[in-house]
Amino acid sequence: MKQFEFWFDFGSPAAYLAFTQISEMEAQTGAKAVYRPMLLGGVFQATENRSPASVAAKGKYIFVDFARFAKRYGVPLNSNPHFPINTLLLMRGAAGMQASQADRFLAYCSAMFKAIWVDSLNMNDPAIVGKVLAQSGFDLQALVDLANAPETKEALKAATQEAVSRGVFGAPTFFVGDQMFWGQDRIDFVKEALA
Repeated sequence: MKQFEFWFDFGSPAAYLAFTQISEMEAQTGAKAVYRPMLLGGVFQATENRSPASVAAKGKYIFVDFARFAKRYGVPLNSNPHFPINTLLLMRGAAGMQASQADRFLAYCSAMFKAIWVDSLNMNDPAIVGKVLAQSGFDLQALVDLANAPETKEALKAATQEAVSRGVFGAPTFFVGDQMFWGQDRIDFVKEALA
């Protein structure tokens, strides 16, 4: 079966927008998404890249552009006054969940993306993270334990290093075989590569 990789971090509004389109991409192409959680901060550090939001004019523009895509996709998107979010715990949670509770992985991802980019919550605050998890049917302590397990930490670190070694410098990044596509605005090219 055809497949495409989706490298992401919850802290990226572009990754959120792409995430909302994955099931439609699968339906249109007959390909299966392979979800690849990574730590965007680690990618930025390794590649000497930085968030577009750190450049004032670009940060102002890019959110207007993201709003255009959200409207086109018919999905909600709100700026988050607590941005940037330190996603280390959340992304470790994703890596751990994917390895140990694959059936709940997408529900976890949906809850994290929604909390940050729809509900504009301060996911830097452990109490708020706990509340979001509880409302989504997850147990905070179980997730923290999973996220802090040595094998989970190592899995996220290894995935992030793999991303960098393959040329990833931002999120979202898609791969179809060896072809790399950066940004949610490249979804059409991903579909063409899968055709």
